[in-house]
Amino acid sequence: MAATIRDVARLAGVSPSTVSRALSLPAMVNAATRARVAAAVEQLGYEPNRAARGLITGRTGTIGLVVPDLANPFFASLTKGVQARARHHDVAVFVADTDEDPAAEAGLVRALSKQVDGVVLCSPRAGDEELAAIAQDTTVVLVNRSAAGIPGIAYDNEDGMRQAVAHLVALGHRRIAWVGGPATSWSTQHRGLGLRNAVESLRAELAPVGNFAPTYEGGMAAADQVVATGATAVVAYNDLVAIGLLARLHSRGISVPGDLSVVGVDDIAMSRMARPALTTVRLPKQEAGRIAVELLLAMLDDPDGPGAAARHRQLHGELHGELIVRDSTGPAPQK
Repeated sequence: MAATIRDVARLAGVSPSTVSRALSLPAMVNAATRARVAAAVEQLGYEPNRAARGLITGRTGTIGLVVPDLANPFFASLTKGVQARARHHDVAVFVADTDEDPAAEAGLVRALSKQVDGVVLCSPRAGDEELAAIAQDTTVVLVNRSAAGIPGIAYDNEDGMRQAVAHLVALGHRRIAWVGGPATSWSTQHRGLGLRNAVESLRAELAPVGNFAPTYEGGMAAADQVVATGATAVVAYNDLVAIGLLARLHSRGISVPGDLSVVGVDDIAMSRMARPALTTVRLPKQEAGRIAVELLLAMLDDPDGPGAAARHRQLHGELHGELIVRDSTGPAPQK
């Protein structure tokens, strides 16, 4: 049978309430007693009941994760990072999917907040004012988004786009198309800005195609418009869109990269399996998930104290992408 708190108390020579305090509020127990309790816990293999521990600490031992689309491998990878780090801290994760519906975000976060200690909100489509209102009611950490006053971790999208454009210009491309994602996406706005700045500084020309669903089907829908721009290269919002582009271009008999070079963003596993293999800006997805959990737990442990502020300064910031060159980019065609 599994060891109980009474077994631990008996072996440590203390009361069950002292064991509870030693495990949940260690500062209230002297060092010698904590050491005896810790030794008893290790010897017996005792695992505190999560619900019982919650009665003592006022914490549920769970966090929420809200993502736009679990079918997108980018968010699946990020979820793995969140779950791995949460497991390390003996915290469970409830996952919710908005199905790319901005109107569902606030409601999902507020519903989750009644069951969890805090929420990791990934790539939210809501505006800054709505996010600020959510953060007033719930302990929230953002991933792949930056908003004033709300802790989070974002990607340096402008640097990633600069790497992509520099690669294409070095291959001789001078007219580059851009297939954006959802119009309300923070990543769409910042990647588009990064592209415009990079194209301007490298004396190339940008041909924006418009905003499309961040899916394979979105890429298929954008492909004909890309071709109509006369561009010799295209940067897609993400890898799923880029792979959709590859499929439609192939069906039209357009050679990649002979006639048109294609670049994606994310470096999901499918980008290596595509034909041709996709050149992409690799983003550290699982790392972002791990950092988000560390930041959220630091805020929950000490929401207003100097410890949380220091942890925020240490963890808050931007993660950098890395251009991965594969077979979907090549020299610009001679026209």
